[in-house]
Amino acid sequence: MPKSETDLIIIGAGPAGLTAAQYGARANLKTLVIEQFAPGGQALLIDVLENYPGNVDQRDFEGRVIAGPKTGFEFSQDLHRQAQAFGASFVSGSVTSLQKAGNEFTVTLASGETLSAPAVIIATGAAHRCLNVPGEKEFAGKGVSYCATCDGPFFRNKKIWVIGGGDAACDEAQYLSRLTSKVILVHRRDRFRAQKALAERVMRNQNIEVRFNTTIREIRGGQKVTSLVLERTGNDGRGNGEVYEEAADVVFIFAGTVPQSALVAGNGGDGGLSAGLDENAYIITGQNMASSVPGLFAAGDVRAGSFRQVVVAAAEGAVAAHSAAAYIDEINS
Repeated sequence: MPKSETDLIIIGAGPAGLTAAQYGARANLKTLVIEQFAPGGQALLIDVLENYPGNVDQRDFEGRVIAGPKTGFEFSQDLHRQAQAFGASFVSGSVTSLQKAGNEFTVTLASGETLSAPAVIIATGAAHRCLNVPGEKEFAGKGVSYCATCDGPFFRNKKIWVIGGGDAACDEAQYLSRLTSKVILVHRRDRFRAQKALAERVMRNQNIEVRFNTTIREIRGGQKVTSLVLERTGNDGRGNGEVYEEAADVVFIFAGTVPQSALVAGNGGDGGLSAGLDENAYIITGQNMASSVPGLFAAGDVRAGSFRQVVVAAAEGAVAAHSAAAYIDEINS
């Protein structure tokens, strides 16, 4: 088989993929990134990226703020431009299959185009998890949303519901609380799963009402969402097992994520790759981000055991690119 024109293919352009692209290109690898949507992945949805190292307020000599932390969009644009500046190329498209023969991987796009390289990094991230309750699918885009920064401004001064108890739910509730004085955050457990600092900030916010031990049973409406059916599931002082209906203008759902690992689950078409996955379908790797398939690496939210933060995704992308370069040197020696 003739040598491919590309050394490294990166599938996904979130923080992990974009950082891998930068490090791959800097290692003098011909690096190609494939992204189905816009570069940035879930980082695009971050309102203020305040906990990325070095991304802090800058002040002049009189203490006035002259520049603050970047938004997720601004941060993603910087990563994209940086990777391009080092020589990485980008292709827009959806990958339908990933196969390997000998030391060459073949990536097939939905357009039918095929690309090949001796090393591949899977940085496809994770997608939002649906609640799968009646009305969720029917009212998607009509009062059901999974992105507060995208749709929140359309619901200023409205009654906004947020479902979830992790970092995303708390972070987005904070953002939404600047748009209305009536944000209701519903979580099925008796405490948040979010980082302590985020959780405490939510609990102190006078514009956010928190309802623990509560689940959503149904989303109702006509042309758009008008109400939610809820159930009190725990001993929270309001009763146990009570089902009630309450008015709603919009509901934002942040119920966790599902890893986008189908390409390496052994069912991605004839000869589809099968990499080691954990019980939740995250890709298992070693500390060098190498999967069970030689030459195949994973980084970011799609990888098992990853602490799902932008800074970690970026670090894993750098490690994956470094490991891919070492692997290519090894097979070429």
